[in-house]
Amino acid sequence: MNSSKLNRTFTQAFGILLGIAIAVWVLRGLGILTNIPGGVILLLFLGAIAMAILSYVQKTWWRF
Repeated sequence: MNSSKLNRTFTQAFGILLGIAIAVWVLRGLGILTNIPGGVILLLFLGAIAMAILSYVQKTWWRF
């Protein structure tokens, strides 16, 4: 797997996780998804941040 494809995968994963986290957070705030614990939303946000960091590190430091 070349580095541009890997970076694209990390970037897409970041976008998907961030989008899901924001959607769940908003729906929970509106009272629609009341059974979702706050820890799940936190894990989604942390996963999105981890994907963003991996994407940045892969693009700048890992020169394969």
